[in-house]
Order: sequence, then C-alpha cells, then structure tokens
Amino acid sequence: MDKAKPFIISKSVVWRAYERVKQNKGAAGVDEQSITDFEENLKDNLYKIWNRMSSGTYFPPPVREVGIPKKDGGTRILGIPTVSDRVAQMVVKLEIEPLVEPIFHPDSYGYRPGKSAHQAVETARRRCFRKRWAIDLDIKGFFDNLDHELVMRAVQHHVKTKWVLLYVERWLKAEAIGVDKMVRTREKGTPQGGVISPLLANLFLHYAFDHWMKGRFQEVEFERYADDRARRRPSLKPVEVRSWELAMDPGSTSTGAVGQPTSSQQMLTNFREPREGRKQRYRP
Repeated sequence: MDKAKPFIISKSVVWRAYERVKQNKGAAGVDEQSITDFEENLKDNLYKIWNRMSSGTYFPPPVREVGIPKKDGGTRILGIPTVSDRVAQMVVKLEIEPLVEPIFHPDSYGYRPGKSAHQAVETARRRCFRKRWAIDLDIKGFFDNLDHELVMRAVQHHVKTKWVLLYVERWLKAEAIGVDKMVRTREKGTPQGGVISPLLANLFLHYAFDHWMKGRFQEVEFERYADDRARRRPSLKPVEVRSWELAMDPGSTSTGAVGQPTSSQQMLTNFREPREGRKQRYRP
C-alpha cells in the first residue's frame, strides 16, 4: 500500500495520459527513448511518473531542440520532450483543459478538441465575401517570447490545484538542449512541440487577443489558429500586441481587400494551410 502523498493524482489519469501520448506518437527526446522503448518497461515507467508527481519531486528533463526549415528561409525551433515528460505533461493537460475550454472563444481553432485549421479557413472563406478588408497577421516568435509571469497569472486565474501550478511553472523554466548541443535555461517562452505548450498559448491569447477583441471591437470578426489569425479591420496598432510583451511579424502579416470574389480567393492564399501536417512528425 502506497504511503500518503502530498498531492492526490490518480493512477488511472496517468494511464489515460500515456494512451493519449501513444496515440499522438512523436519523436524521442534527449534520452533517445522512443515510445516502443518506453513500453518495454511500461508498468515501472508509469509508476515512476505517478510516484514523483504525487510526491512533488518530478522535475522535467531538458527538451531536445530541433530546427525545421521554414518557407521564408528561416528556421522554426521545436522543443521535443522525452516520452516520460510528455506523459507527465498530458496528466496536467487533462486537469487544466476541462477548466478553460468552456471559456475559449468560438473562433479560436488551434489545438482544441473538435476544432481544426480547416474549420478556421472555411470560416474565413465565408466571411471574406461579407467584409471588404481582412488582415492576415502572425506574432513574431510567439512560442519563444511568452512572458512566464503573464502565463502563470492566466493559469492561476482558472486553476487552484497546487500540483498543477507547480508543474506548469517547472515546465516553463525547463532547460533545453539546442541543435548545437549546448544546454540553455529559459527565461521566457514555452517549447513549440510540448504537450502543455499549445494549451498555455491558447489561454494566454484568450486574454491577450480574443477577450480584448470581444471587449473593444465586438463587431470585428476574426479567426485564430494558435498565433495565426485573420481579422476584418484595416489596421492594428503595434502597442496593442506589445502590451503583452509580443510583437507582430511584418514578414507574415498582410492586409488585403476581399470585397469581390476574385479578391477573396487571392486573399485566402495568404491564410496559410494547417501546420498540423508539418508538425505531426514531432507531435507530442
């Protein structure tokens, strides 16, 4: 019989988390352990995760950074957690998601149950025939520049469970091993490739953009997929985004007239197709 733990975490939740991670597949982390390798000692590996998380002694290992070429010639850095860490992150995600999903904006489509980038594109397509102007905008280095304090304030507003808050903060500060094999500490941002990162990003942008738009520009329609979004308004002042320690990416932001069908079709080419396909290889 297990001794009393400071945190109550069900073993069945850890099992559910493992099943979700297995279903999503994904690459190995810094320990080079694949899901198949993890399953060779499945019972003990899951017990270790449960035991450490319940005891408050779970500390995430560094994430493995991988560079993915971008169409514009740049590189997107993905942070790949270990399989064990993906299971632990999924345990926390299963706790947070039911609390925040009901408050998310209906036009937020990224990384949400029952939502997809294809739905966002289809909604944009319909609205482009009704509105004259559209802005396709992207936040520069969004996942790399998330302010940890602001993220934690958003999480704490909805989550009161101590162990969930403890581990979210530890994941935000987890080290990373770069492509150059150097170990780096993180003072801002969250790994694009982690299990918990998309949920934290959605919660952050719920307040930084969705909630703000609803309160100040109720008549303006928008579609958001993570940090990519389209909205029907001719301009956006930089200070509106920088107030949340973020800035727009001028290379990925454009404004276009969409009053006529031909213009709509042309503008929709700027609505980048879902990144899901490009990320599946490293999907946590």
